[in-house]
Amino acid sequence: MLDSVKVQRRQSEIRQELAELAGAETLTEETRSRMDKLDQEYQDGERKFRAALIAEAEEREKAKGELETRSDTEWSEMMGRFELRQVAFALDEGRKLDGATAEIIEEMRAAGGYQGIPIPYEALETRAGETVSTGTPEPKAIRPIIDRIFPGSVAERLGVQRIGIAQGEVAFPVATSGAVFGWQTDELANVGAANPYATSERSLTPDHTGGAQMVISRKAMKQSGAGLESAIRRDLNAVIGAELDRVVVNGSGATGEPLGIVPGAATYGITDTDVAAAASWSAFRAEIVAFMEANAISSAGAVNLAFDPAIWATLDDTLISGTATSEWDRLTKHVGTPAISNTIPAASAIMTANVQGVAPGYLGVYGGVDLIRDPYTKAGSGSLVLTGLVTADFTVPRGLQTRILSGFL
Repeated sequence: MLDSVKVQRRQSEIRQELAELAGAETLTEETRSRMDKLDQEYQDGERKFRAALIAEAEEREKAKGELETRSDTEWSEMMGRFELRQVAFALDEGRKLDGATAEIIEEMRAAGGYQGIPIPYEALETRAGETVSTGTPEPKAIRPIIDRIFPGSVAERLGVQRIGIAQGEVAFPVATSGAVFGWQTDELANVGAANPYATSERSLTPDHTGGAQMVISRKAMKQSGAGLESAIRRDLNAVIGAELDRVVVNGSGATGEPLGIVPGAATYGITDTDVAAAASWSAFRAEIVAFMEANAISSAGAVNLAFDPAIWATLDDTLISGTATSEWDRLTKHVGTPAISNTIPAASAIMTANVQGVAPGYLGVYGGVDLIRDPYTKAGSGSLVLTGLVTADFTVPRGLQTRILSGFL
């Protein structure tokens, strides 16, 4: 029991006893002595009560972080026990879900919006310690949802921030005009005309839904056992991660896709420079200078850079005259190691910067994976056909934070 509660109870007993003594018709020496002692004890109790409250408040504050960490740890441990194999058998044979898997699915269903069996994105993490045919899974601590689907992707390296959205829309107001500075032309003149503070909005909306499909043969269901768990996770992880990475950079904005950085350059207000020259440090340096002149960055190291493998080959193969230093060495000295991927269009590069805590792009992922079974397409072979529905959107809040270089020779 808390000390403050103990003191409060004793104070209540003292008040009751004092009330009984005060109701006596005559006061004897013994009664007066008893009242004096109770009064002194009550005053001491008030001091103890205040001290106990202060001490307990400090203890609660210290325990707050521990409780929050414990909550995150418990959730991570529960997510580590989520079994995709149970989901596959539930869809194929109608087997009942149980344990942590059933509890997580029921919680996600309560949020609504799922036709099949919902799967949290955490469950797609390839867990360390898993094997294909034998061995016991050893799930590790779960990282944040939006950082885990494809942590080594181009979008991640470019500084794109991924956010999990349960439902609805997320708007990012971006200031377009605001305060201006002006000087008085004379002693009584105005310092300048007032300028309204105006904003425009970039929004993430649940308008784009795609599906990852896979066919699990009857042999695989009967033969793989626990290995099926890691197989399903790896396949869904890879295909969803690769496609989300692609639409961030190359999404067409049509046929159901979100609008990516390169096709949406004009819409987002992103500068696209036609280099029309071989890849070199000086070409990238010119764009870094443009970033600096726009007050977007203060050092070359603040830039995120990504380009296709051919540009890396050119930079690595081009030596500075009279030295053994390549253009690649000069670039990485100032910028760090860029992301190299064929997700970037050929002969092109993308440069981004995080400005005042604002990411150059936002990828919104809605809910979890909605896993649905198709009972008809492969019914003749007894195969299990699964479709994992994913709803996501992408937007660039400020084009000033991104620059595209194209036309490298």
